[in-house]
Amino acid sequence: MAEQHNSYTIKVWRQANAKAKGEFKNYKLDGVSTDMSFLEMMDMLNETIVHKGEDPVSFDHDCREGICGSCSMYINGHPHGMLEGVTTCQLHMRSFPNNTTITIEPWRAAAFPIIKDLTVDRTAFDKIIQSGGYVSINTGNARDANEMPIPKEIADEAFEAAACIGCGACVAACKNASAMLFVSAKVSQLALLPQGKAEAKKRAENMIAQMDEEGFGSCTNTGACSAECPKLIGQEHIARLNREHLTAKVSSNFVK
Repeated sequence: MAEQHNSYTIKVWRQANAKAKGEFKNYKLDGVSTDMSFLEMMDMLNETIVHKGEDPVSFDHDCREGICGSCSMYINGHPHGMLEGVTTCQLHMRSFPNNTTITIEPWRAAAFPIIKDLTVDRTAFDKIIQSGGYVSINTGNARDANEMPIPKEIADEAFEAAACIGCGACVAACKNASAMLFVSAKVSQLALLPQGKAEAKKRAENMIAQMDEEGFGSCTNTGACSAECPKLIGQEHIARLNREHLTAKVSSNFVK
């Protein structure tokens, strides 16, 4: 089958820095192979922009394999685009009809301030992890796989939570810019396993407190976060986070 090439109008958000006033700019892009990934199209767009003597569009990327979560773009009204279960780098131009407009924006959240164009500062996620998303106790040397039996359904659920790549699509999709799905995934992956039990109370309290301090909104259970998550992480993890946090609070009050 012969390679197909399409033409697009790329409507992209341009903003020089966090304090500058941003605006959409339109670029006509011809000869785009339908086999290109979305980021390859962005590279092609930047080549044409640079050729005109203008600044290229700033955007984050790294692995281009759907692993790192860096490729954070709001595409035609959806974080990472309209396909389910993919990151921007896994999106291909064959998904966009010929001679159409593609609108690209950065994540829109107070906790993710814009650095330039499509690049936002997601340091807030790092601070949440630093507040409790880890196991700091000495768990000893690695043990044989069968020495610590864990039911398969529990292990599978922990693995699902651990699949979160911290891209921020859940925040971008939420009308309140809530980070509950991200935080709940990071809490779940540890709360479900024996190694994470010792610090469960401190973890839930500290991570939620840090989330609030960073300025993320409240969860109102609309489900947009799970619907747009490229790793399809479910709402049950938010329910677990709420249980972990409630248990921690009750325990703290009882001790007092």
